[in-house]
Amino acid sequence: MKSLLGLFTAVFLAFVVAGSAGAEEVISAYHADIEVKPDASLLVTETITVNAEGNDIKRGIFRDFPLYAEDADGRRVKVDFELLSVERDGASEPYHTESISGGVRIYAGSAEVMLSSGLHTYRLTYATSRQIRYFDDHDELYWNVTGNGWLFPINKVSARVMLPEGVSATRTAAFTGAFGDTGSDAVISSRQGDAYVETTRRLGPGEGLTIVVGLPKGAVAAPSSDQTRWWWLRDHAGVLIGVGGLVLVFLFYFAAWRNVGRDPASGIIVPRWDPPDGISPALVNYIDNKGFSGQGWTALSASALDLAVKGYIVLDDFKQSIVLRRTDKALAEKLPSGQANLLAAIGGSGDSLTIDKANGTRVQRVGQAFREAIEKEHRGKYYRGNAGYIVGGVALSIVVLLALFAFGNYGEDIFPIFGVMAFVSVFLGSFAVKVGRGLQRGSSLIMRILAIVALAFMAFIAIAVLGGILIVVFTEMQPEDLPIAAALGGIVLINALFYFLMDAPTPLGRKLMDGIEGLRIYMTLAEKDRMNMREAPTMSPQHFEKLLPYAVALGVEKPWTRTFETWLATAAAGAAAAAYQPSWYHGDSSGGFGDRIGGFSSSMASTIASTIPPPPKSSSSGFSSGGGFSGGGGGGGGGGGW
Repeated sequence: MKSLLGLFTAVFLAFVVAGSAGAEEVISAYHADIEVKPDASLLVTETITVNAEGNDIKRGIFRDFPLYAEDADGRRVKVDFELLSVERDGASEPYHTESISGGVRIYAGSAEVMLSSGLHTYRLTYATSRQIRYFDDHDELYWNVTGNGWLFPINKVSARVMLPEGVSATRTAAFTGAFGDTGSDAVISSRQGDAYVETTRRLGPGEGLTIVVGLPKGAVAAPSSDQTRWWWLRDHAGVLIGVGGLVLVFLFYFAAWRNVGRDPASGIIVPRWDPPDGISPALVNYIDNKGFSGQGWTALSASALDLAVKGYIVLDDFKQSIVLRRTDKALAEKLPSGQANLLAAIGGSGDSLTIDKANGTRVQRVGQAFREAIEKEHRGKYYRGNAGYIVGGVALSIVVLLALFAFGNYGEDIFPIFGVMAFVSVFLGSFAVKVGRGLQRGSSLIMRILAIVALAFMAFIAIAVLGGILIVVFTEMQPEDLPIAAALGGIVLINALFYFLMDAPTPLGRKLMDGIEGLRIYMTLAEKDRMNMREAPTMSPQHFEKLLPYAVALGVEKPWTRTFETWLATAAAGAAAAAYQPSWYHGDSSGGFGDRIGGFSSSMASTIASTIPPPPKSSSSGFSSGGGFSGGGGGGGGGGGW
């Protein structure tokens, strides 16, 4: 009885083991017929028998084939590839392909059809060329039969290399294992003049078979000089388009800059204590920045202060809010467009505009109308943005990028790498522009431009080298592609730089900018230097108030206020001036006049900006969430199930 029970147990365990073995998804046999044509092209038929269990192999298999190989000099070259047919179990099989980094992926099967469990035999036939390597004393087929990227183990691999009639292999070698291994678990034989190789052990996932077959010199046709030149152009198309496009975009922008983007020569700048041509504080801000700074809130703050000093409004500073209240003073002059618009928005005598978060929407409308009124009256008078040239440069850059991706043979996974280079370039361009604007005062135009370009160039080279190393280490990008990535980054950087350099003042704008610079110098001078100026006005509360809106517009209200505070502390100010309280400002009574007004004016623009409601968020769906080795030579790739 025990022996009978033991027999049943043994039979049961045998069935379990057999069932477990049968459930493994594996390539049971992998055979390649490689026919070398007299013209050096290859006709390859791969017969792949797999065991499908519905785990990874549900609808079929996929096969990755590289479109690049190394020539005899170790350079990466582009090969030709044409898929001729795909069969399964002796019948034609549906298939589709997609581009991957450096190659093509072939999907055998249909998304609508599930495979039955068990063994299935796939046969892929394709033609490829430029796979023969030419040396001084021999030619050579260095062929990765299986590729080292298969996700399944392979029980047995065999390959037959059929040479042109009358040609025999001078020598044959085989390598097995993971990429870079030099093991040779294979037997090599000759069958009817063909080289035949067969593995002697099971290959694990990521392992493959590579063969090397030597040919007598001249056994197959060598490429002609015309063919060699065409291949060279095709291999280097990405570099040629990238670098050539970089040069072309730079030349376009440089020519446009020489034509319309160069600033007129500045005149002699001398300190002055009044605005040039009597322009308003808001217009000073607009001209000085070639457009409003701080989204226009600085200019609006300066205008509100100017209206208060003139007696048309009163400013109530309640710390959490600011109230602009209209007085009953009648207009005695024609106000600048921005001030007239702001005063109209406040309303008639006794009306007010409260600046706080609860009233943010109204403040936003007032600010927009204020900016539009000034821009409508003065657009194009003081500087030209030359936006048409920027649009032309961007369009040319897009054409270069499209040409690069059309003829450079890059897969979709390379886009994020180029995106990183573009991001770095925009960052560097913005940083260089910011530094250049910081150098804008006190430096000549050519020095500012050279500083911007030099800073951006040096930073870009440094980051490109470091980024290139990281990209090669952590991605599939080849070192040969780094010049292309650098060229793309350079194109983006040039666009960012010339976006700043292309706009230029008009002759009138240049004249006013020189006058504005003189006003800035006056308000930031040390007191002893200001006192040495001939005909300069004597400091007084009225003189301080008159220029305070301009100091806010130019961002120099702090040194201007410190100058006033210093004067208040002198005996020359007198008790009456020291106790002066402006009727147009009501705020915290602690501290002196300079402390209160200086602090208020420096924070007014930021207070206004903080009241503006943020833009609405976009809605989203609730469903969102040096010798031979294994893996060398042409062919290769790998595959898996889908």
